[in-house]
Amino acid sequence: MDPLLLTGDVHDATARLLRTAARFDAADLAAPSLLPGWARGHVLTHLARNADAFVNLLTSARTGERIPQYASAESRDADIAAGASRAPEEHLDDLRRSADRFTEAVAAMPPQAWAATVETRRGPWPAAMLVWGRLRELEIHHVDLAADYRPADWSAEFGHRLLHEVVDTFTGRDDAPPMVLRFDGSRHELVVGDRARAPVIAGPAAELAAWLTGRSPGTDLTVTPDGQLPRPPEWI
Repeated sequence: MDPLLLTGDVHDATARLLRTAARFDAADLAAPSLLPGWARGHVLTHLARNADAFVNLLTSARTGERIPQYASAESRDADIAAGASRAPEEHLDDLRRSADRFTEAVAAMPPQAWAATVETRRGPWPAAMLVWGRLRELEIHHVDLAADYRPADWSAEFGHRLLHEVVDTFTGRDDAPPMVLRFDGSRHELVVGDRARAPVIAGPAAELAAWLTGRSPGTDLTVTPDGQLPRPPEWI
């Protein structure tokens, strides 16, 4: 997919996030998020620094210079910890400015630069996937804010793409239980592991993706034959 086709989705997801963040006062920012050990302030700071990290990768793809996503894992964690307790207006300004920097970096990309490979903190990645990567961060971590934005609010297109991506990452992993995923009331299926031993887990694509990524307990999913949902491995 042409990465530029997703820029409108990134713009809309950013606008939704900013509207949510604009509601937070200091107490809201100090309240727990859905991520263990992180308050909402940690999540918002991570999203701002993640935008800058993607700017690094886009710049690397555009210039050919080897620029890491983050200077180090330690500096990434330190920046998130340092920014978490800032005032609400500082968080909001940082989110806006970092999002603008990402938009400018995407606009600066010549067509041939999208064919580059960049070095993320989890390994090499095609530059053409960076806009999707930012959209994924925005949508998933918006849910992590525990502020009335839920996987059911994801677009159908986002839910489908995330579900396919997660299943692809589980393929061939020894810690992934066998399962057949059937979504949106259709017969379309994704299979992980040995189909002969796999229960069929059915529900909306977004809910399946949320469950597989640890953002939902899977309450609205059905299992055939009757039984408990298998335990998905840690995603990323």
